[in-house]
Amino acid sequence: MRLVFAGTPEPAVPSLRRLIQSQRHEVVAVVTRPDAVAGRGRKVTRSPIGLLADEHGIPVFTPGRPSEPEFVEQLTELAPDCCPVVAYGALLPEKVLGIPKHGWINLHFSLLPAWRGAAPVQAAILAGDEYSGASTFLIEKGLDTGPVFGTMTEKVGLADTSGVLLERLAESGAVLLESTLDAVADGTVQAVAQSNDGVSYAPKIESEAGRIRWDEPALAIDRRIRAVTPAPGAWTEMDDKRLKLGPVELLEETLPIGTIEVRKSGVYVGTATTAVRLTQVQPPGKRLMPALDWARGARLEAGAVFA
Repeated sequence: MRLVFAGTPEPAVPSLRRLIQSQRHEVVAVVTRPDAVAGRGRKVTRSPIGLLADEHGIPVFTPGRPSEPEFVEQLTELAPDCCPVVAYGALLPEKVLGIPKHGWINLHFSLLPAWRGAAPVQAAILAGDEYSGASTFLIEKGLDTGPVFGTMTEKVGLADTSGVLLERLAESGAVLLESTLDAVADGTVQAVAQSNDGVSYAPKIESEAGRIRWDEPALAIDRRIRAVTPAPGAWTEMDDKRLKLGPVELLEETLPIGTIEVRKSGVYVGTATTAVRLTQVQPPGKRLMPALDWARGARLEAGAVFA
């Protein structure tokens, strides 16, 4: 099939790479979000999908909005059979949904109808789900409500951060997407309407969601940190300064809520249940460092607490 691939961030790269290498399909163009200013140097940066397309000489379209008349005309002229989508980052208007013969098929990183929305992997870890996965579905007007072609499951490891889990899902999901497109081309798959039971939503994760509240149970703190790692990142406050935190280790002993205790074996913090041991801390304007190195440099007073 003639494909126009829509995607933007790194998790979409395995899917595009696999489709470029496919013997059955031809990626005739790529749609991605416009180049954006990023990094400390504030340089204008191409999206990972745009860079991969450039490497292979594939035309790249970067409409500010996919409803722009010029883009609609360009897509119509390309006459794609199907438009696979992976984390594109913009809503598709009805006037473009009907252009490809087989529609727009989205690879979504959850087991639909669970965790519809922008941050399904983070939501799964935050909720303590034992399993996550990916689904391919036909995009329609609603938010991730379209009929499903196929799914794959992935066990959530006890130490998985959202970044680690998403990396695995991106690779295995790429296989699912290619197999779905193969089946669509062969006419051997039929999308099935999603159940009305088990629907849940995963809105975009904002910075405030990374704030650690030490009066929560240790297990909830562990999940929250893993869910927001690497982005937007977990953080706490001390003396009105924000400190970023890496994943923690769960312990069996207890300490007063928020109290920091520095030992030779590590930096311990009390929660509403048992204590946790910090692994990494990033002070303002500095790099992420081992928690003990931070504690020694901070010269913490006895009884110091996180806000």
